[in-house]
Amino acid sequence: MRVVIVGGTTGIGLATAALLEKSGAEVVITGRSAERVESALKELGDRASGQAVDATDVEATREFFAGLGTVDHVVITVTARGGAGPLRTLTRDDLVRGVEGKLIPHLLTAQAALEVLSPQGSITFVTAASAGASFPGVSALAAVNGGLEATVPGLALELAPIRVNAVSPGVIDTDWWSTLDPSIRSAVLSNSAAMAPVGRVGNAEEVAATIAFVVNNGFVTGTVLTVDGGGRLKA
Repeated sequence: MRVVIVGGTTGIGLATAALLEKSGAEVVITGRSAERVESALKELGDRASGQAVDATDVEATREFFAGLGTVDHVVITVTARGGAGPLRTLTRDDLVRGVEGKLIPHLLTAQAALEVLSPQGSITFVTAASAGASFPGVSALAAVNGGLEATVPGLALELAPIRVNAVSPGVIDTDWWSTLDPSIRSAVLSNSAAMAPVGRVGNAEEVAATIAFVVNNGFVTGTVLTVDGGGRLKA
């Protein structure tokens, strides 16, 4: 089994690469930075390879897939940082950053992958639980992730027998939060843990396990699986 993980150099993407490789898959990871790709490969085994590819660069993404040969599964974890905040302070740039940094790269990466993807394969988007949760201050994030999740059922029919799914994480303790001041990051994670029925935030390995389930289960398509510790239930 050959799996491409776009955005596989850190966090959820890297955890997914590690888990799938451990299970025997050949894993190809991409990231925007050659240095991050090299660093990630040091954490993975002999069945992993990687290439620096900017997922927002449509031509570079097409060239990357065109040179791969046949691929069994594609996991897309690309995301844009920022965009959270109340509607009153939301700017056009916030919305554009989300659309250009996540929504467009996910869909056009999936498009590019079709040229080499096995008919028995799958595409898995990694979205975010903001799409379906009633959290104040995440309207831009909800719009981007909700828009992406809305494409899943239709694409599952359009691209069949290729399977199309999404995994939608809640608050996960990864370096996605690294741009925040450490005290603010700690407060956000603590508050999120207090709201979750499981009493904590998630980790990248738990999301990776869900992605691996979707990749490996040939009878799952058109589905969005939420991994949020029940946080949406108390929002």
